[in-house]
Amino acid sequence: MDSKKVFTAGSLTDDIVVEILSRVPYKSFCRFKCVSKAWLAFSSDPHYCQKLPKIPTGLFHKGKDGSVVQLLSLSPNDEGIDGALTFLPHHEHLEFVDCCNGLVLCKYKSSYTSPDICRFIVCNPATREWQTLPDTHSELVGPEDSIYTTFLAFDPSWSAQFYVFNFEERFNNDSWLGGVKKLEVFSSDLSMWLVDAAWSSGIQVCKSHGFIGGVLYVNTYDHQTLVLEGLEAISSGIPPRHFTIKMPYDPMRPVNGCFGQLSGFLQYAFPEESGDTVAVFGLDADRPYKWSLKNRLHIRDAFGRDDLFYRVGFFRWLIYRVVALDLEREVLFLVDTHAEKLLSYNINTGKHSVIHSVIQDDCLLGDSGYCYYVACYSKLPG
Repeated sequence: MDSKKVFTAGSLTDDIVVEILSRVPYKSFCRFKCVSKAWLAFSSDPHYCQKLPKIPTGLFHKGKDGSVVQLLSLSPNDEGIDGALTFLPHHEHLEFVDCCNGLVLCKYKSSYTSPDICRFIVCNPATREWQTLPDTHSELVGPEDSIYTTFLAFDPSWSAQFYVFNFEERFNNDSWLGGVKKLEVFSSDLSMWLVDAAWSSGIQVCKSHGFIGGVLYVNTYDHQTLVLEGLEAISSGIPPRHFTIKMPYDPMRPVNGCFGQLSGFLQYAFPEESGDTVAVFGLDADRPYKWSLKNRLHIRDAFGRDDLFYRVGFFRWLIYRVVALDLEREVLFLVDTHAEKLLSYNINTGKHSVIHSVIQDDCLLGDSGYCYYVACYSKLPG
């Protein structure tokens, strides 16, 4: 009697797997990417990515008061994604904070809460699921002012859990010296805030950050990257380890660049000194964590002018900022502060297009008001 052959997913060639994935609904493909690292790699492979379903992407645009204005969709497959977050309770009081790999972090206050209490909500606009986090502290006003910078960390290809990092920086009104003094970390599997008060450094964190493979990278104002790793131990009450590494540049304004990723490796894009080019560096996955140049993009034509600087007194500033980088889709997003436009720049063709024409005034101060969004259809933990 002839034995029956048993076929498994592992016995299929890559070409056959991609052919199968290209025929499934894009929501299903999004879920498949979350459970298989091999299938996730197909989406960033130039040979296969054109055949696969296009996952909805866009940029969240927040108002001057921090509220969510809208989701600027860049994909036709955005049906069912509530970019205004109207499914959330108290959504009229929401303040947009951050988004990471499909999840969005907001905070809100209400008339019946104490002014020194802050409440966060993590949600998924694609599935309309949400979770309220336990109360934590808000900004304090006094002899030593406390300012909080908060990041959301989620990577479904690494873990189903999400994390929220709340950095407290204190500034003495007499000396104006600042730096991270305390870190609060929320883990969705622990369902509580873990406080790490062992910080005594002068590190001042920027808004630019990236999360990949269970490691959080945060740009600092002294041209370094703050690295936090060991998140697996948070569920046991152990705070993450942290250290700093040098950036591959020494600009006057470190907030001009942004993080991205490609095939599981961290990338960083920033304008070079001339302003004519944007350099893209990649970080080695293993210590001693060295940066290497991956690409140099010539973007002068995107702005239609020769002089890419403006002057304020004795200072000379670039007219643009790099606000998002998606190397899988070969696109760079720029804010033109002079023309007040948001631009997309195709890395492969060198062509650019205008996405949005309203830019907040505070983009000149280091907050562009835009956050890159990639839809995710995995179930929200908890």
